Amino acid sequence: MQKEQSNNQKTQETIVRFDNVSFEWGVNKPILDGVSFTIRRGMKITLMGQNGAGKSTIFGLIAGTTKPESGIINVVNGVSIATALQVIPQDQLSLTVREFFAKCFKSKVYDIDPKIDDVLEVVNLKGHEKIHDKIIRNFSGGQQARLLLASALIQDPDLLLLDEPTNNLDKAGIAHLTNFLINYSKTVIVISHDAEFLNAFTEAVLYLDVYTKKIEQYVGNYFNVVKEITARVEKENMKNAQLEKTIQAKKDQANVFAHKGGRLRLVAKRMREMAEDLEEEIVDVRKEDKAIRSFVIPSQPDLIGEILNISAFTTLKNGKIVKHKAKISLNKNTHLLLQGPNGIGKTTLLERLASGKAEGEKVREGIRIGYYRQDFSTLNFEDTVYQSLAGAMLEGGERLDEERMRSIAAGFLITGEFIRTKIGDLSEGQKGLVAFARLVLQKPGLLILDEPTNHINFRHLPIIAKALDEYKGAMILVSHVPEFVKQIRIDEVLDLEK
Repeated sequence: MQKEQSNNQKTQETIVRFDNVSFEWGVNKPILDGVSFTIRRGMKITLMGQNGAGKSTIFGLIAGTTKPESGIINVVNGVSIATALQVIPQDQLSLTVREFFAKCFKSKVYDIDPKIDDVLEVVNLKGHEKIHDKIIRNFSGGQQARLLLASALIQDPDLLLLDEPTNNLDKAGIAHLTNFLINYSKTVIVISHDAEFLNAFTEAVLYLDVYTKKIEQYVGNYFNVVKEITARVEKENMKNAQLEKTIQAKKDQANVFAHKGGRLRLVAKRMREMAEDLEEEIVDVRKEDKAIRSFVIPSQPDLIGEILNISAFTTLKNGKIVKHKAKISLNKNTHLLLQGPNGIGKTTLLERLASGKAEGEKVREGIRIGYYRQDFSTLNFEDTVYQSLAGAMLEGGERLDEERMRSIAAGFLITGEFIRTKIGDLSEGQKGLVAFARLVLQKPGLLILDEPTNHINFRHLPIIAKALDEYKGAMILVSHVPEFVKQIRIDEVLDLEK
């Protein structure tokens, strides 16, 4: 009995405490303002908040890679923390699997291969081949997502921080990760846009409000907390509407009495004071995220005849390359959906098409290709957003028209400081918006899209789907999000598994 009570006390133990923490990115860019919350051992928590609110910053502050401007962050002595980032850093893509996992530890780990094998089993990535010497860049996006998760798990941390872990994962990968988290005995905090995934394991929610810069702490599963937040916003809106009505009435009365003179001026003064007092009661309610404007991706002019032909392709099954014959021909206004599980070779096929180095796949000469890569490697991370968009406009056969370029950029919420920022300094979601703005300016004849929903705010997705649905050139789409694909006209399907 005593042991059970001791374990219960350990579960209730606070392992991380934020006390009045404030943080700014640069000058006058507040992210957190006097934030306080606690994380208890064994909890499974969702970190919610709008795009750009600072969720990844919270992870950096917990892990100690980022320091607060003021306030205290207390992590209990001995608590180990590991973070699975959204993407593998560019400078680690050339590492072998063994080197990648070795970097997870501060000191050298001898005989690391068995540990790697064990953790790859957990993330469902252990195939028939020995992959310790394989280069990270040669893995598919879904496999890289699993490697990121494994790189955190191999450290066996007391606190696991997962930043968008379902990006690039296929249905089987998400199911495997969900099951792992349900049975996970230690503390975990997850950032994700996938509501069903979050609801499967969430016990509490930290909500970072982009307007108040505060954290609100809720207990309950994800769906219930979202309902609670929505109900609270509606209640605040109703209260504000009633207050504003009363305030206006007081101001109107004050104006009437003020014009009558004499003692009524004192009444008018009291009325104004009452209105001012009521104005202080108005609550700052969170506003909806802005959505991007509707947009059109113009196709390359004068498209005639066959744009793309696929007569053969290869897949990777159980570590072996398998050759297949095919009869795929894409003309103007033809949309192809490319399907198959993680690691079968979807991204490899797209890369070959985009590079023009394919054997059984051929893009007609003179066709301009707009390629949306899941890792954004088609973007130059050293360019500013302005330089990147200006370059895309020139690729699209136009002279630089700054007014038009800025107008298109604004439609993707690219304004002010954003347009002068280096691509490498943007969040993954912001990189995605830049990539779409570039496609509009490029006017491609062939549009290749590899997981275009990753990192993108859910409010933008119907607008993006509509633009792809209406695209008049040839298009190849890879996406593991059925709700997104349903909104887009698909003329042909190539399933690499079948």
